[in-house]
Amino acid sequence: MVDGRSFGMEEQAYTVASDSETPGGEKSSSTFPETAIGIDIGTSHCSMAVWNGSQVELLRNNRNQKLMRSYVTFKDDIPSGGVTNQLSQEYEILSGAAIFNIVRLIGRVDTDPVVHASKTLPFLVQTLDIGVRPFIAALVNNMWRSTTPEEVLAIYLVELRTMAEIQLKRVVRNVVLTIPVAFSRFQLTRVERACAMAGLHVLRLMPEPTAVALLYAQQQQQNVPDNMGSGSEKIALIFNMGAGYCDVAITATAGGVSQIKALSGSTIGGEDMLQNLMHHLLPNMDNLFSSHGVNEIKSMGLLRVSIQDAIHKLSSETSVQVDVDLRNGSKISRVVQREEFEEVNKNVFEKCEILIQQCLKDAKVEAEDVDDAILVGGCSNIPRIRNLVMGTCKKERIYTEMNPWEAAVVGAALEGAIASGVSDPFGTLDLLTIQVTPLSVGIRADGNTFVPIINRNTTMPSRKDLTFTTVHDNQTEALIVVYEGEEQLVEKNHLLGYFKITGIPPAPKGVPEINVGMDIDTSNVLRVFAGVLVPGTQNPVTPFMEVRMPTVDDGHGWCAEALLRKYGSSLDLIMVQKKMQQ
Repeated sequence: MVDGRSFGMEEQAYTVASDSETPGGEKSSSTFPETAIGIDIGTSHCSMAVWNGSQVELLRNNRNQKLMRSYVTFKDDIPSGGVTNQLSQEYEILSGAAIFNIVRLIGRVDTDPVVHASKTLPFLVQTLDIGVRPFIAALVNNMWRSTTPEEVLAIYLVELRTMAEIQLKRVVRNVVLTIPVAFSRFQLTRVERACAMAGLHVLRLMPEPTAVALLYAQQQQQNVPDNMGSGSEKIALIFNMGAGYCDVAITATAGGVSQIKALSGSTIGGEDMLQNLMHHLLPNMDNLFSSHGVNEIKSMGLLRVSIQDAIHKLSSETSVQVDVDLRNGSKISRVVQREEFEEVNKNVFEKCEILIQQCLKDAKVEAEDVDDAILVGGCSNIPRIRNLVMGTCKKERIYTEMNPWEAAVVGAALEGAIASGVSDPFGTLDLLTIQVTPLSVGIRADGNTFVPIINRNTTMPSRKDLTFTTVHDNQTEALIVVYEGEEQLVEKNHLLGYFKITGIPPAPKGVPEINVGMDIDTSNVLRVFAGVLVPGTQNPVTPFMEVRMPTVDDGHGWCAEALLRKYGSSLDLIMVQKKMQQ
């Protein structure tokens, strides 16, 4: 295997960059005039915080709320978000004019199961199942007003920015956003694009449990200041579950430094529990609401609001009465027991347990070694979730030193202050979180196989490479197709991009060496390097190419099929190591 230092980047002739926006992480070394804002945009709710010079302060809207609903209404010519205006929330949901759950939809194509599950939302989500973005529309004056997840998020971010600027009496430009662990790199670029549309500069996109880990590190530093440099370490399991996503992290913390040992995430959350209970109480729901007419949307909204209220009550009560008239001839009037709710969502809870166990396994940590079990997110008050986390971690109680609804945004605000270069004389900001890659990154090789080059849970920054060779005699070109994920078959992973290596010297198959390397910096920016090496020499035959990923845009579901039709297996590669083992 060729060492990463052999890329010879000082002699690089050219660079091919993607068309994605440049993330703020690449500019983080600059001196910013103001402290960055921390924003936690969840599937159902949002909050915002900032370092005020001595501590983190959560910002409030004009209704004195720190926790705001994440939705945008299109009932007027000028869309408005659920940030500052005093709006009739029930009416918005029932009218079809509100777009919400946008964090679940952003960056997904219409073949995604998450998009198909969103068809029961009280606005229009249409799919053609061909690998393009879904058609999303709000009902305005009995007409469909089409939009995109990026536009909805940008409108919401504009309102957040305005709210912050009024409260802080200064211009707000720089932000740190929390994101789900399960987000693909393509989804990250969509979030960055929405921020750019809102005039915001992204310093960091932090996985939500990583933000919580930063807050935990600060608390440990403050609670036991004598531990600094002592080498004592506390292991914590962070379980974060909101409406749209579930994240788990294992972190080792000592002296204000928190090292993420493992991350795991999935697209399961409170929305799945809500959908499951809705289908349970109204089995023919999909047929009733298939037309998405005005009356159907109102019925969908009525059902949604009623079941959501029931789930909230079941967190503190053992049973709840559900009464809802859907105004289409269907009525629901019955008592729902907590045990019934838990049985209906048995699969959701099993997936949560699997995520925890997988994270412990990846971190090489036994449940008995976990010092603190931290439970955050909107689903943290569900008794079954609490018992599951405590049972899996073998703890008698959950860590109670942080607000489960505010932990992520407080961590983002701390990172915002650190990334902005703010110094605190008391050492409160002497913090560091060592992050890891949430998903493996690799290329298509060995036929239709995904070959990871940087495995998941690799500490960032990281630079690794593998050597491949040709599969055909006199093969002069090779196709580098980059994926992200954990599945063995390439089509089950996220396609990030592709480029072609040319100028391979004609030779028998298996003779040329094609070195493919990947570099992930501290800001999670991925670059892929590739070039042809001649055995026994240090220099590449052709200049090494550097391509920043992702390079694909909307419609990327078509790209892999188009590449296969065009090139088939004529430009395939095979790993040198596997060839040598045969």
